[in-house]
Amino acid sequence: MPELVDGLDSKSSALGHVGSSPTAPTEVMGTYQRLPLKIIRGKGCWVWDETGKVYLDAVAGIASCSLGHSNRKLRHALNRQLNQIQHVSNLYRINEQEELAKWLVSRSCADSVFFCNSGTEANEAAIKLSRKYGHFYRKIKNPLILTAQSSFHGRTLASLSATGQPKYHQGFEPLVEGFIFFPYNDINEFENLLQKIESKGPKVASVLIEPLQGEGGIQPGEISFFKRVRKLCDKYKILLILDEVQVGMGRSGKWWGYQNLGIEPDAFTLAKGLGGGHAIGALLAKSHADVFEPGDHASTFGGNPFACKAGLTVAKEIERLNLLENASRRGEELNRGLKELVKAYPKELKEVRGWGLLQGLVLHEASKITTKKFIQIALEQKLLVISAGPNVIRIVPPLIINSRETKIILKRIQRTIERLI
Repeated sequence: MPELVDGLDSKSSALGHVGSSPTAPTEVMGTYQRLPLKIIRGKGCWVWDETGKVYLDAVAGIASCSLGHSNRKLRHALNRQLNQIQHVSNLYRINEQEELAKWLVSRSCADSVFFCNSGTEANEAAIKLSRKYGHFYRKIKNPLILTAQSSFHGRTLASLSATGQPKYHQGFEPLVEGFIFFPYNDINEFENLLQKIESKGPKVASVLIEPLQGEGGIQPGEISFFKRVRKLCDKYKILLILDEVQVGMGRSGKWWGYQNLGIEPDAFTLAKGLGGGHAIGALLAKSHADVFEPGDHASTFGGNPFACKAGLTVAKEIERLNLLENASRRGEELNRGLKELVKAYPKELKEVRGWGLLQGLVLHEASKITTKKFIQIALEQKLLVISAGPNVIRIVPPLIINSRETKIILKRIQRTIERLI
């Protein structure tokens, strides 16, 4: 089978290429080239393999395990939920779903929530919402959605089409039409593109953009860029929709990524950290953007009692344990320590980028160190890290990580670099 991607990324495989690993069971479809590690148990920020070796987990299920592994409160809450009810479908009212929706709305700029099962489903819902808004409120025959280059919005066909990285598109053409890309954080290019498209009448339904690009290399949004985009969207009555699948739910040190940018979106999407490792996604919208009517969109499992109990438990624990402040403080420690490593190894390391506990260590493109090699050697140092594009190491530990564990991450990263050079 030919390679379908050209660099290391978490969304295609552990090591950046499509295909099964030599030791993978043949019954599992070969869509991942997995690392040579079978994890069988976890506690807090630590995981154990089948041989009893213990690793510090700075991947957290790809920024999903907000409370770490085997959290006591989450275990007890979900055990109780299984003894009560786990699934009924959305044909009926669901108490846990209503409670979680109320919690999310009360702590964000949104007025309503649609629940689904993943980040890509949340973005699919956002795309459908955009198109209906474009048709019925801007009277556009073929609505367009503007998205950023180097973005990542998911693997289903529409969210893949919205993703501004051609390597993900290869082999899956024809893509869904209606997406136009602009350079991230480049306000001049964005404004010129928007004015050109809108010069002969309404054409654009929404702007779909990440407040911080995750798979695109841990690129934080610039405040001036997002504020101007917000004003332009207001001017043209275009929806501004933020993909907060990775950065939302406290990972940046604030509940929502948009709080780092001084704006409010018309809608935003969540997944990953919302369920603390359990499958749940959500589209949140302000009242004027909530254009869905009965029958417009649906999900059999979305918002089921079990998933919503997980989400509500995670949310309450983040508040009870003050994990927003912890994410901010540990993020500062991590960022500071990584910058010291950049100074110590200037030929190998370029810079550090990120918010809170979503940090990216950028390797020099000319360096002999690759993300693939880095991840492999880090594994030997009993540290789990992941990539974010071809030359960025992503560090996304659970939000419960303490100062001692943060120092261990930095020490093991240093040992990894020393081994590599």
